[in-house]
Amino acid sequence: PVQFRSENLVPTVFSALAGAGLAPGRLELEITEAVLLNHTKATLEILNQLRELGVRIAMDDFGTGYSSLSYLRSFPFDKIKIDRSFIRTLHNQRESAKVVSAIVRLGKSLGVPIIAEGIETARDEEVVRTMGCSIAQGFYYSQPVPAVELPGLLAKTYGAAVKALPQVVAVA
Repeated sequence: PVQFRSENLVPTVFSALAGAGLAPGRLELEITEAVLLNHTKATLEILNQLRELGVRIAMDDFGTGYSSLSYLRSFPFDKIKIDRSFIRTLHNQRESAKVVSAIVRLGKSLGVPIIAEGIETARDEEVVRTMGCSIAQGFYYSQPVPAVELPGLLAKTYGAAVKALPQVVAVA
């Protein structure tokens, strides 16, 4: 939220992309509902400017804020990430499973990919896939690794199929 109050966010992102030689479509910024909580015109303008650059915008921690659905109406997100708190309770709280299923169906109806965060077991993965969620992230797949270790991790996981990877750049 602090970065969105700055007039320098869009120029900073543009400069970082240019400096790294990274195509804007390769950068995906994850924002939480806290960014949109004040729902100012300035925030939406910044999001639209980033989108015009080609940067992709994902809604992170979906479902944990106060008015998530209104945000989906006010800005066309490229992805929506289901908060891990729903995944963590998926197997023992019927309501969590219903919420996850509803978010997946909502994403499909809007044409927006849904990511399940917090997948820690094969069972978690199986349940969200059964619900129709085809993108997932979590410790089940890997602990976070530095970018320089990513090619080795992928080669270990996928073998000879991984020949070369484009440079991975993180912008803070």
